[in-house]
Amino acid sequence: MPASKGSRKDPKASRAAGSGNPNSAAAGSGGFAAPPAAKPALRASRLRQQAIPDAVANRMARRIVIATGIPTMLGMGVFIASYLVVSRGIADIPPGLTLVSSGGCFLLGLVGLSYGVLSSSWEDGGGSLLGLEQIQLNLSRLRESVRAMRQRPADSNDPEQP
Repeated sequence: MPASKGSRKDPKASRAAGSGNPNSAAAGSGGFAAPPAAKPALRASRLRQQAIPDAVANRMARRIVIATGIPTMLGMGVFIASYLVVSRGIADIPPGLTLVSSGGCFLLGLVGLSYGVLSSSWEDGGGSLLGLEQIQLNLSRLRESVRAMRQRPADSNDPEQP
């Protein structure tokens, strides 16, 4: 027995009413998107809250790419070199040795990630080539920041508070 026209829902009509797309203009206040007038203010507040200047972030990114990328490439190269040596019959390399060697390279890449951040000068002026003198200073800054976060009362994390 066919359903009456009044009891059947039209999917096109419900989408047009805004229930299909929460970002549509018809979605009203129940949608997920911020009103268009609030978006520039939101972007401006995020820019003001940016903790790391662009020059410092770029310096960190360069150091991370180098300090993490080279060991990671070496880790992948160990697999390729091991395969070529074993497949051509040059030497018999145990799989465990290949695994430990590549794992060591990947672990070195993980250490390189921390080195890239901590060896970068966090000031606007650039540091030295390797940045070894910056590690001690940046570690102390990091410790102070963690202490300050622990000592701050729980109410100060509320974004509504000034």
